[in-house]
Amino acid sequence: MNNKHLAIKVKELRAQRGMSQETLAEESGLSLRTIQRIENNETSPTGDSLKRLSNALNVNPDELIDWTIKEDKKYLTFLNLSALTFLFFPLLGILVPFILWTSRKGKIKNIDELGKALINFEITWTIMLFFIPFLMFLLTKIGLLESLTFSIIFTVTGIMYFINLIFILLNTFRISNEKKVIYHPMTKFLR
Repeated sequence: MNNKHLAIKVKELRAQRGMSQETLAEESGLSLRTIQRIENNETSPTGDSLKRLSNALNVNPDELIDWTIKEDKKYLTFLNLSALTFLFFPLLGILVPFILWTSRKGKIKNIDELGKALINFEITWTIMLFFIPFLMFLLTKIGLLESLTFSIIFTVTGIMYFINLIFILLNTFRISNEKKVIYHPMTKFLR
């Protein structure tokens, strides 16, 4: 745990909420001197003190503590492969990675970059999966395309599934080789 980060974070959060050190001491049940020592990086607060501070500042205790960001290629690989749930239902390819990403967001090196790219790609892919066959069907009905059979729509849908699968597998290898992931096409819904 980085006490300097904790001292800065407590000061920032207290200032954002317009609280004095005295008010924070009252709200948290800690002494004014303890608050001063924490903000001056003179002490390491106990778990109970951290819990009291986080309650008084209305934040999660993890937001106060700067945990060392670790490398975990296995989790990144697992996160990336979780998008394969699109094979069962397209929206699962968004939801499962989103849950996995948010549960470890900011705690694993490169997880934010991978999570955003993967989820943005899956959202884009899911929109295209529903939009392209619908557009093809609509254009056939209004006469802008010659007769279009459902086999062509299923073929296009199959090709889209295959492309999604290839990108996920390709990026799994890129993660294991510590290279930057590549997801295209991708609209940036999450920034």
